[in-house]
Amino acid sequence: MPRNVIIIGAAGRDFHNFNTYYRDNPAYNVVAFTAAQIPDIADRKYPAALAGSLYPQGIPIHEQKDLTQLIKDLNADECVFAYSDVHYNSVMNVSAQVNAAGADFTLLGWKNTMIKSTKPVIAICAVRTGCGKSQTTRRVAEALMAKGLKVIAIRHPMPYGDLEAQKVQRFAELEDLKTHKCTIEEMEEYEPHIVRGNVIYAGVDYEAILRAAENDPNGCDVILWDGGNNDFSFYNPDLTITIVDPHRPGHELAYYPGEVSLRVADVAVINKIDSADFDKILQVRENIAKVAPNAVVIDAASTLSVDDISAIRGKRVLVVEDGPTLTHGNMKIGAGVVAAKRFGAAEIIDPRPYAVGKLAETFTLYPDIGNVLPAMGYGEQQMKDLEATIAATPCEAVVIATPIDLARVINIKQPATRVEYELQEIGKPDVADIVDEFVAKFVK
Repeated sequence: MPRNVIIIGAAGRDFHNFNTYYRDNPAYNVVAFTAAQIPDIADRKYPAALAGSLYPQGIPIHEQKDLTQLIKDLNADECVFAYSDVHYNSVMNVSAQVNAAGADFTLLGWKNTMIKSTKPVIAICAVRTGCGKSQTTRRVAEALMAKGLKVIAIRHPMPYGDLEAQKVQRFAELEDLKTHKCTIEEMEEYEPHIVRGNVIYAGVDYEAILRAAENDPNGCDVILWDGGNNDFSFYNPDLTITIVDPHRPGHELAYYPGEVSLRVADVAVINKIDSADFDKILQVRENIAKVAPNAVVIDAASTLSVDDISAIRGKRVLVVEDGPTLTHGNMKIGAGVVAAKRFGAAEIIDPRPYAVGKLAETFTLYPDIGNVLPAMGYGEQQMKDLEATIAATPCEAVVIATPIDLARVINIKQPATRVEYELQEIGKPDVADIVDEFVAKFVK
């Protein structure tokens, strides 16, 4: 008899693990997915069109809070943990819950879940959300493109809408963001690639996505895996670059699966050393040496640029930061706070008393966020509530430190300025050196 399986996820790694290991495997019967981290992704189905011939009715998705009852009701033999950026204590708390209900607890590794590409692959990963994957990915893409290579980026999944329609998504121009009805979180990841001139893919079925990317009409010389949270790559990489954050020293050995991402790293980038304490940088460097002694280490700063410094200096400002970085990333400050302090803001206004709707719920779920506003936009209502919260906050200016121009997608009445940040390597080796070696070895 096939084993009954529940996959515990957050609309990303869980679907990938199912597609690569369970979908056509008669030894298993996946009876449910559970959903966590991301709002409004439960109470729907993984569609039959994606689930394969063994699941003609699709597979239901439930809230993770119902896991114990689901194990009982569905007679589950095994529960597979499949989402990322989770403290080890939390992972093992779920394991205890599963084992107490009588089921086995499983973590799938890369051997059963990575897909082989016909093109050379560089994977960009991190030990936590908010380390600087996006800016590192942009820096690597620019170094490859400077050599005349066609770079296709593939982003870790964010399928928050119609899963069947999102099976394979291609983004080559900004209008594609509207076509695919992207959330703010999706736009934050896709837009920086588009404006730099490289195509980016995402979606649900990552083998179908990879094959489409390899045969992209614009051409493809290199696949660039743009990781999400602290997950390891969905594809077999020829080079893995993992970013660590000295603002959160020790997290590189305490969060799942971030330590996996560090242990498999060929290159470790210590980012943000311009704003971190020396002893914390040293702690991170020592931890890299413990678990990835053969990794090349690059030191880097996260350099800031501000559109209009006069909008900050002497002003009472509201700081809007990247949502996932502040929520399950546990960061209390980001580039916006650094810019506000560096350029002389009179005060950073606390948005919590003015938060409405879904934004108020976010502060309740993540009470340690502090006096910055996460740019939550997983759906239309959250975007409306974000707009209303900004409008209600009594500030003289809004400091936007998200990867996209937030004022382009919501109406901001107050004067606003953008903070952007790029990776700046310090000393040698640098990204260009790593890319030179990679191209010489893998690109024919």
